[in-house]
This record gives sequence, C-alpha cells and structure tokens, in this order.
Amino acid sequence: MTDDLLADFIRADREQDLGTYGIHVHRTGRPPIEHRFRSDDRVNLYSVTKTFTAVAVGFAEAEGRLSRDDRLLDHMPELRPLAADGFEDVTLGHLITMMSGSGLRWHAHERIDAADLLHEIVAAPLVAKPGERYAYTGTGPYAVGRVIARVTGADLHAYLMPRLFRPLDLHNPGWHRCPLGFPMAESDLFLKTSELARLARLLLQEGEWEGQQILTPDFVRGMTADPIPTGYSGHLSHGYGFGVWMGRDGTYRMDGAYGQFAVIVPAKRATVTVTAHSMRDGDLLTAVHDLVIERL
Repeated sequence: MTDDLLADFIRADREQDLGTYGIHVHRTGRPPIEHRFRSDDRVNLYSVTKTFTAVAVGFAEAEGRLSRDDRLLDHMPELRPLAADGFEDVTLGHLITMMSGSGLRWHAHERIDAADLLHEIVAAPLVAKPGERYAYTGTGPYAVGRVIARVTGADLHAYLMPRLFRPLDLHNPGWHRCPLGFPMAESDLFLKTSELARLARLLLQEGEWEGQQILTPDFVRGMTADPIPTGYSGHLSHGYGFGVWMGRDGTYRMDGAYGQFAVIVPAKRATVTVTAHSMRDGDLLTAVHDLVIERL
C-alpha cells in the first residue's frame, strides 16, 4: 500500500538516482505504507547487522549469561597468552560501541587469512586505552558474537532464532559466516525491507511485540541513553549508541552501507525503513528525513 506521503520521496529517488529498493513506513495505530522500486528480496543489510548483535547481548544479559561490563578475556581465558598489552580491560560494551582501543580495522567484506580471526583481534596492539577513543570497525561485534556462542552454546543465528527471528516471523534469515562457521556478526545478515522494519518497530515499542515483551524496555532505552561522540561529520555526527546511530531531531537508526536504514522516530511513534544500493547514502537519508519523516 502506498499514498501521497511517499510521492515526493519517490520522485527524489528517480531524479537524484538514490538507488532505493524499497521503503516501509510504520505509524502506530495506522496501516503500514510501502513502495517498491524492485521486488522485496532479501538483501545484505551490511552494518545494520551490528544492531542485531547488540540485541543478542540484550537477551543474554536478561538471561544472566553475561553483562556488557564483562571483560572478553574472562569469557575466553585461553586467549590471555595471546592478548596485547591492555586488552585485559576490554569489555563487551567497549566492543559493541567501538571503544576497545584496538588498532585493528576489519570488516566482513575483507578476506580472513588468520586461522582464527578472534585470535588476531585479541593480539592486535591497542592504540588507545579501552573506553577512550571511538573507532568504527567490525572486530568488536564479531568478538562479541563469539562470546555469545561460548556462554550460550549457540551461535548468533541459532541463539536469535527462538528469541527474535521466530517471534518477528523472520523465517531462517541468511547470515554469512567466517571460515570457522560463526556468523560474521558485524555484517552480512540478509532480510527484506519489510522484515527489517519489524525490528525497527520492536525497538520503537521498547521491546514489545504483539502483546509479548520480547526485549526488556530498560535495554531498549539504554541503547540510546549515553551516545558516544564519533568525530564524524554529516549524518554520522550525532553519536553512536549501543549498536545504533543517533540521528537528527531525536531519531536513531540502524545503518548499513549503500543505504540500508531503519530509522526509529519516537516523537512521532513511527519508523521508516529503506533498503537500497546507493552510492549516495547520505543524500538518501536526507530524503528520508526531509520528505518522509518531517511529514509524518
């Protein structure tokens, strides 16, 4: 279903070549609005995946399996002999929020040559004390995914299946894995636009879904409670939360390369989700805000 709300966005996508695949608007108490520029296929969500890993931490915390304040090496003591100086102070929270201080930069599109990527992450020299410096990288979410596998006995995909994927009717989503068989955790989860919109709605509703409290409200509120300055400009300048980016006008979002966005708009009780292959993702996000969110 579509209506006049999306007319200017549709026109802007065509005129500016924004590369949108589809847009989905959820407004509490009203039917959803969608427009497709191509079929609603499952696509790589890229770094939106980091939010799913952060949510897995929320489930594991609620179950008493771990805490974001836990040090990674306390869960992986066999790695202590490999660890770089200072890594003993790196917590799971540091890893999710890109504050580990590690100098290693890795993302899921890069080849893994190490026998075990986690060993490489732990051994890489620190360039800052944990908690002092923001540096965007995929290493932290990947490492946290490995801890979740250790403490739960299930990899991220299997762990989230009964807790998140099945309740939201996300049937067996694809998730690329590292050579050892663990989900990449920082990227490479595949969903449709309309499927990603369900996680956005879950966060808007502070963890409630169809009358069931799936995530704790405190966890969802905490995702944006203490954003970290990033030092970036433009749409990345508003700070980074617990697996989510802060946005303008009180919004926050899941954010992935090439224009994968799921924007939560608490003030308007709404979410706007797009998937795309855009070489102008900043312009695409601006169009979402100016031509859709501001008109809700």
